[in-house]
Amino acid sequence: MADGARGRGGIVGATVFALVCLVILVGLGVWQLERRTWKANLIASLTERLAKPAQDLPPREDWARQTEGADEFRRVTFPAEFIPGEEALVYAAGSALRKDIKGPGYFVFAPARLPGGSIVIVNRGFVPLDRKEPATRAQGGSQGLVDIVGVMRWPERPGLFTPADDVKGNVWYLRDTKAMAEAKKWNVAAPFYIDQEEPVPAGGLPLPGKLEVHLPDNHLQYAVTWFGLAFALVGVYLFWLFARLRRR
Repeated sequence: MADGARGRGGIVGATVFALVCLVILVGLGVWQLERRTWKANLIASLTERLAKPAQDLPPREDWARQTEGADEFRRVTFPAEFIPGEEALVYAAGSALRKDIKGPGYFVFAPARLPGGSIVIVNRGFVPLDRKEPATRAQGGSQGLVDIVGVMRWPERPGLFTPADDVKGNVWYLRDTKAMAEAKKWNVAAPFYIDQEEPVPAGGLPLPGKLEVHLPDNHLQYAVTWFGLAFALVGVYLFWLFARLRRR
């Protein structure tokens, strides 16, 4: 009697454990399918925004109403003058949105003054590692008032494994324009920055470029993996259960 009770208890315990694991695996599969739908909508939205003609940069009084969800990747145009001698470098091993960038280097962020006096930070473009120092690309310095075409972006947020910025060495590891402005004493009011597309400066550096959406979408593969593990779990459980009942 005791052996039978222990046997039934073992089957019940194994069944509960298998059901919990099955729910988790199926839930992960469904979550990946939902993520796939979200990623597809995101790609479509970003592609649509980047394909639209550039519009005038919103006036300063409207900057606080711009939001990352509604306005990031909007193409804008505006006249501005880069402040001479001011820049911050963001290290990058490449770019998910710029296929013309091969290998490591730096994105050059600089404050640009609008005709009314307001300042917007602009990612002027990419330079390779050996062109880090401004003296090696002097032709790309201040050019007076220019008409900038670019894309509105929002600052990145640090994660647990983000390296500490080298403020003394003028190297950042995130596009954290708030931290740059604070360290450099730039009087910036805009909550966004601009990824410059045009114009290309004399000498070609820093190299701006048009952004393209190349976000990876592996969620269907992940969903199939989770559902496959759930199917395998059911097979293993049924095989074990039939073997256990046969021995009894």
